[in-house]
Amino acid sequence: MEKKPLPADDDRTEAAESEIDRCLAGQAIRQGSIGVWKYISPKLAGIGYSSCVVCFFVALYYNVILAWSLFYLGNSFQYPLPWEQCPIQDNITVKECEESSATSYFWYRKALDITDSIDETGSFNPYIVCCLLAAWTIVCLGMFKGIKTSVKVMYFSSIFPYVVLFCFLVRGLMLDGALDGISYMFYPKLEIWGDIQVWRQAATQVFFALGLGFGSIIAYSSYNPKNNNCHRDAFTVSGINFLTSVLATLVVFAVLGFRAKQNITACVTSNLKKLDQLSSGLDKSLIPAFNFSDPESVTVEDYSAWFKQSGNIIPGNFTECNLEKEMQKGVEGTGLAFIAFTEAMSLLPGSPFWSALFFLMLLNLGLSTMFGTMEGILAPLTDRFKTLANNKTKLTIFSCIIGFLIGLLFTQRCGNYFVMMFDDYSATLPLIIVVVFETFSVSWLYGADRFLDDIEAMLGWRPHVIYKYLWKYICLLAMLGLLGATTIRMLITPPTYMSWNQETASEMKLEYPGWALAVLALLIIFAMMPVPVALIHAVLQDRTKQTARDTEIGQYSIVNTDDNCDTPMTDMSELDQRNGTPASLS
Repeated sequence: MEKKPLPADDDRTEAAESEIDRCLAGQAIRQGSIGVWKYISPKLAGIGYSSCVVCFFVALYYNVILAWSLFYLGNSFQYPLPWEQCPIQDNITVKECEESSATSYFWYRKALDITDSIDETGSFNPYIVCCLLAAWTIVCLGMFKGIKTSVKVMYFSSIFPYVVLFCFLVRGLMLDGALDGISYMFYPKLEIWGDIQVWRQAATQVFFALGLGFGSIIAYSSYNPKNNNCHRDAFTVSGINFLTSVLATLVVFAVLGFRAKQNITACVTSNLKKLDQLSSGLDKSLIPAFNFSDPESVTVEDYSAWFKQSGNIIPGNFTECNLEKEMQKGVEGTGLAFIAFTEAMSLLPGSPFWSALFFLMLLNLGLSTMFGTMEGILAPLTDRFKTLANNKTKLTIFSCIIGFLIGLLFTQRCGNYFVMMFDDYSATLPLIIVVVFETFSVSWLYGADRFLDDIEAMLGWRPHVIYKYLWKYICLLAMLGLLGATTIRMLITPPTYMSWNQETASEMKLEYPGWALAVLALLIIFAMMPVPVALIHAVLQDRTKQTARDTEIGQYSIVNTDDNCDTPMTDMSELDQRNGTPASLS
């Protein structure tokens, strides 16, 4: 099998975003995901193709998020920010905005112009279409010359977000309410640990953060020197990823704590003004001890204590100003970046600067993910098919054009619901299945002990035996349990999505219609189909070869034949097949 030549030293990438087994496989065999699994065993080639399909699904909807980031970035260069205040028509505040918030209205009505459900398709959003075209153009230019260019671009797109995160962290810690947000972050909520959805999202986040199952690890590590210490790389990147997650979470909760404190303060002020107007007709026992005529002197704790005691008794529809409930608003999915965080930034002095910096950071993070995802598609295909390898530039352009055309589905007024479908099910569930196949193939079919032998041959020392049991039992059983629990839950409780109701100006949880569930199931089946197809194809090929060999033996008399004879013309993969074992990595 033809292997990639080592690139020049300045063009090598340290493919550190990896798990040990995927890094080793790509580094040893020097192929993309399709070539690696076919080299191990032709029956496993379908895993590489499934990985490419999953990468394509992710690229389709992920680049739409980049388009949204471009849209917000373009709207950040104005003061005041367009999502700071509700629009006024005929001297009246728009009802949808007044009953929700300025940031929610801008997101759902101005950016998405969203429909009330996935059944209502609506027209294409021209602004998002243009932003999607720009996003795919940037990705195409970044991938134009392949790995050499994309890695150099990724250096900047990976380092720049750290600079922005540190700026946000320093600024965030200086804000009122930041400590409340960070305290909320570290306060455990044991009741949600039993929610399988939480664990599935956590697993998906790990896969996305480390690039597991995408094939990008195998593709990038195939450019490493063969004796590169991928064991060290795996631990280094996992540690950096953990610290990065903590840093980003600190920034998010510090800013969300400030946002919540501002909203709670406004809530207390509004209620105290209402109380001041009604105080003349109230029983003295219901009147609070604090000076409610001066809202600025009243703390949230004092108001909360009075509300629990008398707030529900007094007429006037007084509201509970709860910091914890306020922290939970709009902090899930796309709402975190495009509603909650944008609202917090609009409260900061110099809000356009912070907004532009934030969405520029999102754009860089998204681009680094897209480069890795696209490399997980292009590298395996060019390694497997020489015609595509000779036309890498045309393949890149063609892939981006196809991605843009199919991505137009997400630019409809109902497009956000399809993004949620892909993000929750159609792309993430196949990703978990691919990782299960990969882990099972390496630990059981190829053999964990044999795999450790290959690592020892490459690194010069043998990793601890604990890896064997992690690969064979702990990780595999955990993922199978997660996959099984998710499947059972989907069968018992129909999948749902959050829709935006224009009349009530609020989010509503709706069940996916029958046709959407059919599309969802077909996408998952399509992503997994290459695995059994490749297995059947390999089995049929083996039978065809065996039949031809038996026919040849019947026609000729062979003297002193040894099936295990190794001659200069013997193919090593064929020898291994005769012995009943797949090819070795080393």
